[in-house]
Amino acid sequence: MIRDDALKARAKMVIPGGMWGHMNAQALPAGYPQFFEHADGVHIKDVDGNAYIDFICGFGPMILGYNDAEVEAAFEDQRARLDATNGPAEVMVELAELLVETIPAADWAMFSKNGTDATTACVTIARAQTKRRKILVAKGAYHGAAPWCTPRFDGITTEDRAHLISYTYNDVASLTAACAQAGDDLAGILVSAFRHDARHDQEMPTPEFANAARALADQHSAALIVDDVRAGFRIDIGGSWEPLGVLPDLSAWSKALGNGHAIAAVTGNDRFRDAAQMVFVTGSFWCGAASMAAALATVQKLKRTNAISHMAKLGNLLRTGVQAQADGLGIGLRQTGPVQLPIMLFEDDTDFSMGNVFTTTALRHGVYLHPWHNMFLSAAHTEDHIATALVATQHGLEAVAQQFPPKP
Repeated sequence: MIRDDALKARAKMVIPGGMWGHMNAQALPAGYPQFFEHADGVHIKDVDGNAYIDFICGFGPMILGYNDAEVEAAFEDQRARLDATNGPAEVMVELAELLVETIPAADWAMFSKNGTDATTACVTIARAQTKRRKILVAKGAYHGAAPWCTPRFDGITTEDRAHLISYTYNDVASLTAACAQAGDDLAGILVSAFRHDARHDQEMPTPEFANAARALADQHSAALIVDDVRAGFRIDIGGSWEPLGVLPDLSAWSKALGNGHAIAAVTGNDRFRDAAQMVFVTGSFWCGAASMAAALATVQKLKRTNAISHMAKLGNLLRTGVQAQADGLGIGLRQTGPVQLPIMLFEDDTDFSMGNVFTTTALRHGVYLHPWHNMFLSAAHTEDHIATALVATQHGLEAVAQQFPPKP
């Protein structure tokens, strides 16, 4: 990793810590590259020429694969004509129309650039509509990097979070108690599409929890907000809670919306339309037309193909294959959450040393996995890619078994 190491050293001279946020390779075990030079389909290549089948997909944006021809053609065509200028292009209206047509809970849409923009706007709109302050959030949930929701507390004041009340995901009694604590100051109940806390087993929402969240929001005249930034368009084209039959008032979207191009959206129902018009949320690049064209092409392709069922099928192949390998070696492995967003955690691995051995071994065999964060399938993955990945995971699990022999 000669070039990667050199770039890390150069970066530390001009960038605090050399990198920031969730893409900082210092959070990963030794052997992971920080810098990349090429990506196409499901393959990425680092600056030292090492190629990998990627199961991170840029931490979610690549739902159709890197450099999808249709998406890139739409992006380039719009960019050549107009992108960021004094006002939006027609494509903004077309994209909003498509989202309203596609998402049952959406009567309107508005756009920004990243997931934090969208979740923050949802909270702001909920407060503007209800004229209240309290927002309920699940313990350990991630909703972005703004002061009100960032997982790091450096530079954050107690006032930034003074009106957040926590509950336990999938625990109806806990959610009910949080609502009672908020009293007549409850503005919104914020829920992740599923529990996807890093370093923890994932949880799909139970029907009881989802219906309770909807009922409690109605009972208190508050907003039910679904953060679909991470899972949006991988579980259901109409929203991750659509299979549960629960319609949110507001939803936040980003990641997969533009297949790698910077765009986010808030969708909502008519009850919150006036508030959405009233709040002041904006950005110089939020009406960038090229990214909207990419999003339009992405959603259109997702709708006319079997992308979601394809990802689910491949996710099942990967999950059952890896589980069979682990069982055969007597290794305790937990795989939880939706198969399209896999996570693999080991029993009795509190410091993730087993996960580190597993994923770095797979990395050396050309497959990019993550030791403690959920991963992502894309429509560009194939059964051949899964078969190749299973060769790498077998090597990885054998390395775990050798270094951490199963207890008798």
